[in-house]
Amino acid sequence: MGYTTILDIIGSVIIGGFILLILYRTNASATENTYNNGSDLIVQEDITTIVQILENDFRKIGYCEDWTKIPDPTKAIIYADSSSIKFLTDTRNNGTVDTLYYYLGSVNDLPNTPNPNDRCLYRQINGGIPQGISLGVTEFNMLYFGALGDTLSFPILTTGAISSMQITIRVENSEAYDSTYVDAFWRQIRLAARNLRNR
Repeated sequence: MGYTTILDIIGSVIIGGFILLILYRTNASATENTYNNGSDLIVQEDITTIVQILENDFRKIGYCEDWTKIPDPTKAIIYADSSSIKFLTDTRNNGTVDTLYYYLGSVNDLPNTPNPNDRCLYRQINGGIPQGISLGVTEFNMLYFGALGDTLSFPILTTGAISSMQITIRVENSEAYDSTYVDAFWRQIRLAARNLRNR
């Protein structure tokens, strides 16, 4: 009787250990799924906000309510690089020409976030204080195309040759789960402002 009791206890401990291991793994999996789903939602909301702002601003390159203030759309883009662009537009739709500058900040601008690759995408109006429209941007690349669809090479010395552009953005969450960052990717192919085509 004593021998079978010991076997019963050992069997119970082994079965209990397996059950605890299953519960631990289920809990870890549920925690990971909850974190990743929450992070995915945040990243998707961030990239949606960025895209809405960018599309609104970029489609108005060379636009002014008083069209006589930007009579030559080939001069609307002042500067264009792979991760920055400066152009003329009417941000407030009040007939005043504004200079809008988008650029990707340095990884050193965000030293307090755990993600070593995240940066801030800045939007600056008329040389004022740059406003970060989003944290967590890890990629902001631009390609520029001429009127015939040919890719313009850097450095772009004649910005008037730009007819359309491709914008690529990647956003990651600032904190990782198990060394994995959730990310979202967006690419606008051949975005063309109406006023750039008025030549």
